Amino acid sequence: MQEPLIQHACDWLEGQQQAMVDCLAALVNIDSNSYDKAGNDKVADLISQWLEQDGITVIRHPRPDSGDILEAQLGETGQGHVLLMGHRDTVFPTGTVASRGYTQQDEVGFGPGVADMKSGLVMNCFVLRALSRLPNCPLPVRALFTADEEIGSPDGRAFIEAAAQGARAVLNVEPGRVSGNVVTGRKGGAGFLINVTGKAAHSGVSHADGASAIETLARKIIKLHALTDYAAGITTNVGTVTGGVSRNTVAPFASAQLDTRFVTTAQRDQLYKAIEAIIAEPDIPGTQATIEQTSEFYPLEERMSSELFALYQSQAKNIGFAVDGEFTGGCSDAGWTASLGIPTLCGLGPVGAKMHTDEEYCLLNTLVPRTQALTATLLSLKDWA
Repeated sequence: MQEPLIQHACDWLEGQQQAMVDCLAALVNIDSNSYDKAGNDKVADLISQWLEQDGITVIRHPRPDSGDILEAQLGETGQGHVLLMGHRDTVFPTGTVASRGYTQQDEVGFGPGVADMKSGLVMNCFVLRALSRLPNCPLPVRALFTADEEIGSPDGRAFIEAAAQGARAVLNVEPGRVSGNVVTGRKGGAGFLINVTGKAAHSGVSHADGASAIETLARKIIKLHALTDYAAGITTNVGTVTGGVSRNTVAPFASAQLDTRFVTTAQRDQLYKAIEAIIAEPDIPGTQATIEQTSEFYPLEERMSSELFALYQSQAKNIGFAVDGEFTGGCSDAGWTASLGIPTLCGLGPVGAKMHTDEEYCLLNTLVPRTQALTATLLSLKDWA
């Protein structure tokens, strides 16, 4: 038997399936690429409208270049709140909706961002709406709807870290895994831009006078890739390479983009030092290499999610479904809050798959039960110190 407040909220959510699907269709049918401020702000407009209709406090933080930061609040705003998180941006270019908007086949929804993570946004809205219908919400709740997670949260990170201060727990509604599991651990990751300068020379007439930036870069790539350690969960990958002016010119410049992944912050620190040392090595006389960090996510270490997951798992069982925890190599905003020492659980959204592709889908029959389980977990956190 559920506690009365949990039962009250879950009973209301039980009848919201079609309403949730309708909201999902509305959000998916708005282009909201990370660099599309207007589109992201249109998504924020709809979310604000839904929440304010139920008397939920919504604060909008205007941003000059990226989508506005949307913050919702229930109850007091002091210490010990629960923070819900979700991002409005998608990876799909503006104009995608015109050719491939929301569609549905039985209990499966399709469309750009349907799983990652507009279904999660709908879920957070309905968690808040369910809580607003209780006789009293027993603990403070805040929700952030950011707009740049897909590009590393360069603007959203500061708002996330500020909103997490004093939180007893963070619940992030990235899509549930195709297995039905939630995410209890995530790799951290970072992107780097490597630039190498050299000296041009005619490759036939005066080859020895040149200093090949491409050769230096090639040597560094071999060393960078050697840092990969599958057993430890560390990977390095140079994914793009450009350089040179012509086939018969010793290359005066070259550049590459490096992706790194790691499981712990300790690994991160060691990896960064190793990368810096490789870039600093001379390799070819007359060449020089520099490196610039272009993006970063911190890892969600599994020790930060274990107790919170146990609570969620028990509440899911009460709702009527079994769930396990899962580790993934993908990054998310959950790493920012976990790195602050706050219990954090991710992948709590509806179940979906094939994210970032034209075949992305969401299992619509997971909308209500996953929202009920999240609401029940949140309400159970009132007993956490």
